[in-house]
Amino acid sequence: MNQYSADHDGGASFARLLERYERIIEISQQLNSTLDQTHLLRKIILAAIELTDTEAASILLIDPATGELRFELASNIRANEMEKIVVPIDGSIAGWVVTHGEARVIEDPAREPHFFRRVDDTLQFQTRNLLAVPMRAHQKVIGALEAVNKRDGERFTDEDIRTLMTLASQAAIAIENTRLFQQSDFMSEMVHELRTPLAALRTSTNLLLKPDLSEERRMDIIRTMQMETERLIRLTSDFLDLARWESGRVRLEFAPFDLRKLIIECVDVVRSQAEERGILIRLEDDLFTVKGDRGKIKQVLLNLLTNAIKYNRPNGEVFIRAEHTTSNGEPYVEIAVEDTGYGISLASQEHLFQKFHRAADTPEETPGTGLGLAIAKHIVEAHNGEIWVESEPGKGATFYITLPVAG
Repeated sequence: MNQYSADHDGGASFARLLERYERIIEISQQLNSTLDQTHLLRKIILAAIELTDTEAASILLIDPATGELRFELASNIRANEMEKIVVPIDGSIAGWVVTHGEARVIEDPAREPHFFRRVDDTLQFQTRNLLAVPMRAHQKVIGALEAVNKRDGERFTDEDIRTLMTLASQAAIAIENTRLFQQSDFMSEMVHELRTPLAALRTSTNLLLKPDLSEERRMDIIRTMQMETERLIRLTSDFLDLARWESGRVRLEFAPFDLRKLIIECVDVVRSQAEERGILIRLEDDLFTVKGDRGKIKQVLLNLLTNAIKYNRPNGEVFIRAEHTTSNGEPYVEIAVEDTGYGISLASQEHLFQKFHRAADTPEETPGTGLGLAIAKHIVEAHNGEIWVESEPGKGATFYITLPVAG
């Protein structure tokens, strides 16, 4: 190679290196500006694939409660498949990386005793080579970032290792910051929401101490105290449920189940509530076998049915439909819960699945924690499904969810 060629190749290599580090800086700024953990994890995965020129990437985090190592997000693993896999600390590359705090490159997984083959066997995926680096925040390893299958049969380079190590360090700090923000934000919101029923209970107890209180007024206050106590119970239950989802501590039990039986079961639960308001529930569906966590899906359906009754007009109707659909070529069932209520404005629809949001489109105030739809969204998305609403003010609302059909 002549001097010009050497200088030219060296200059080109330096330019590529500079471009890569400029991209890392840009990605780091994006990570630090994101406080939603799901979006943050997706950005990290996409950045890992881009910067190492690989086919797939995954993030494995240590569960603070159990110490287990689990997939938090992976580009080649569905949410319902991730839930099944606990990665052994002592028998996996990620476990070795987390334990030793060092990067590992595996060029031939078939010859590597620490390679955890269950992932490939479960997904019918072939790992040809693998780069795994520790995710360290504040001198503590919280997980591992993996880049899988270098494209075009290439091998991982020292530059790939340095690049992924830099990304992992930035990502770990961003994840920890997001966790701290969510805890602080959640605690603040929780205290705010608890104040109202607690204040009502304090006022009621003071009123009960009045000596000249009539028996009728005393009974009204007792009933108010009962309602506020029930509200507190629902709030604390929903708080704990949502906190588990947001911390990633919920583990689903996936199994096939008869969807129609579950829908009928849910309708039976809310029937008396509907009859009190003269609301008729109509069911139109086919036979479907869904693969998912039956108890969690029941929680979603009960929430949608309860809302359809609560936000409906007196003597209105609720329709439940289930029909075939597809997503990315895979069979799904689409479930629709439609009411004849007052509808939801576009402004409310934008925030409907956020914590503590309550639609202000009904003529009277309706009780609730404002957490049900946020929890439902977590559940549906953990099944690799979707949830959304279609509505116009004055014309009712229809909530849709999609769930995978059992193969």
